[in-house]
Amino acid sequence: MARAAAPAVQFLLLVCVAAAPAAWAADDNGLTKFKVYFHDVVGGPKPTAIRVAQAPSTNGSSTFFGAVVAIDDPLTSAAASGSAEVGRAQGSYTFADQKTFGLLMNMNFVFTAGEHKGSSLAIVGRNEVLSAVREMSIVGGSGKFRMAKGYVEARTVDSGSNSGETIVEYTVFVKAP
Repeated sequence: MARAAAPAVQFLLLVCVAAAPAAWAADDNGLTKFKVYFHDVVGGPKPTAIRVAQAPSTNGSSTFFGAVVAIDDPLTSAAASGSAEVGRAQGSYTFADQKTFGLLMNMNFVFTAGEHKGSSLAIVGRNEVLSAVREMSIVGGSGKFRMAKGYVEARTVDSGSNSGETIVEYTVFVKAP
C-alpha cells in the first residue's frame, strides 16, 4: 500500500512545486512602482496650499491641531523646483494630532502628463510629518489605476522652512487589476 501511495504523493508534490512560482508571479503581476515629488507651497504670490478652516483652539497651538488645508500641489518627476510637472495632488490635509505634527491626508494624485496621464490615485492616511518615512494607503483610482490598491511612502526632501515650499518624495507602490 505504501508503494501505491508513493507515486500519488510524488505527483502531488510536483503539482505544488510547479504551482508555487505561478502564485508568486501572480502576486507581483500588475505591481507598478514609481516616484513623484509633491511641492506644497504655503506662501508667496501663488500658494498651492491654503488654510480653509481653523478651530479657535488652534491659535497658539504648537501642532496646529484642528486646522484644515486645501491643496492643489504640483507633482513633478524630480525634486528640483521647476521640474517637469506630471500631475497634481488635490485634496486636503487636517492637523489631527494634539501632540505632534500628525496629518490626516485625503488627496488624489491626478496625472496630467507622462506614462500615467489621464489616470488618478486616491490616497488616504496618517502622515506624521516629523517621521523619516510615512506610509499611506492607496484606496482606489481611475484610468489605468481603476480599482487600484497599494500604498505610498513619503519622505521629506525639503521642509520649506526657508523657502515656504515643502518638497516630499512619494514612492508609489500600486496594483491595479
